[in-house]
Amino acid sequence: MIRLAIFDCDGTLVDSQHNICTAVEESFAANGLVAPPRNTIRRIVGLSLVEAMRMLLPDAEDALHQRIAQDYKDAFFRLRSTGAMAEEPLYDGIAELLKALSAEGWLLGVATGKSDRGLAHILAHHGIADHFITLQTADRHPSKPHPSMIDTAMRDAGAVAAHTAMIGDTSFDMAMARAAGARAIGVAWGYHPPEELVEAGAHVVVEHVSALARALENP
Repeated sequence: MIRLAIFDCDGTLVDSQHNICTAVEESFAANGLVAPPRNTIRRIVGLSLVEAMRMLLPDAEDALHQRIAQDYKDAFFRLRSTGAMAEEPLYDGIAELLKALSAEGWLLGVATGKSDRGLAHILAHHGIADHFITLQTADRHPSKPHPSMIDTAMRDAGAVAAHTAMIGDTSFDMAMARAAGARAIGVAWGYHPPEELVEAGAHVVVEHVSALARALENP
């Protein structure tokens, strides 16, 4: 039996909120706009960029959404290339968890609103890229909660939905898992509160990384 565990990245594997919020603020400023508060920005983490801008600016035209999304990419690249980017640490226990799951025969994947380049950078920086056999990003899929990322990850792994779990910190992850027929495991250390994860369909929400392996083993 093939068991597949798919992880979100931002807010689940790594704490990247500072850089995301900074890039949103710079992209808004480039267009003469005042960015929303950071607690509002954190709520769109996980969505594809254009969809995120639609949520932040629901009354704006699509051309502006597209322009701010591109300005966000430019700002993020500038932060990284100039060394101004803040550390994006792995959450405590994640590296050990990935190693243990791999040793126990789990196949691992990532489904994220990041770009291919952004995800590759994070995984390489933390030395965890080799754990994952399938990487799904916003470059090749509709935004969460569309199930395309999970569907493709399952095809890559040869897994079926009944033995696949999506692990994430946002309601978008939980809704995506439900849409794909996979198990939805929420984590409480990310950017959406546990009650929203439950409302979006989480089968279980774990408080600490140490509880994730047990949650995966007990459907």
